[in-house]
Formats: sequence, C-alpha cells, structure tokens
Amino acid sequence: MRKFSARRSLMIASLSLILLCQLAGEVFVRALALPMPGPVVGLVLLLSLLVARDRFAVLARGPLQGGGVENASRGLLAHLSLLFVPAGVGVVQKLDLIAAHGIAIVVVLLLSVVVTLLATVATFLVVSRLTAHGRGAP
Repeated sequence: MRKFSARRSLMIASLSLILLCQLAGEVFVRALALPMPGPVVGLVLLLSLLVARDRFAVLARGPLQGGGVENASRGLLAHLSLLFVPAGVGVVQKLDLIAAHGIAIVVVLLLSVVVTLLATVATFLVVSRLTAHGRGAP
C-alpha cells in the first residue's frame, strides 16, 4: 500500500509541475504582452527543466526524479482524445458562423496545409544539405 501511495504522490507532484510550467508560461506571456500562447512558453520551460535535470544530477528530485514527469505525460497522452471534446463542443456552438464562412474557412485551411508542407520540405532540404556537408559529402 505504501508503494502505491508513493507512486500516487509522485504522479500528483509531476502533474503539478506540468501545470505550474504552463501557468508560468501564461504569466510570462501576459506580463510581457508577447504574441504567443502561454502554454507554448510553459512547454519550453518544462523542456529546459528536463534538459537541466539530465545535465545536473542535483536537480533530479521530487517530480523530476525517476521518470515522474515522463510517466505523468504518458498518462495525459493516453487520454488526449478527451481533451478535444471541449473544442468539438465549441465548434458545434458556432455552426452558424461556420455555415456563413465555410468556403473561406476551407480555402484558408487548404492554403495553410500547402504552406506548411512547402515549409517542411524546404526545412528538410536545408537540414539535409547542412548535415551532408558536415559529414564531408558533396
């Protein structure tokens, strides 16, 4: 029973750390009026904490030890589809707007897919050329 309680405490602490990083990102973005989502900054903060933990053993404490954050994030990712329910409800509530601007929405979505694919291909080509030059290939 004690081992289960310790695992539960580690899971709660790990989820709290993830949410704390998201909150810190949101506060940072709002305080500096940055034009980016706070959770993205929070994820960068969490990533930097995990990288620092791997480099400095002294940071491997609490939720940062023993794969705590990794296990908590696996649990969240296992139920990721549930997180899309509120977005789906929001779309259903705005069906009148979607019906009024449906063609424009489809055009914008198609253009964004094409631009994303072109940017991905360009990035791949640049990186593959840089890595080929780094290995001595022509």
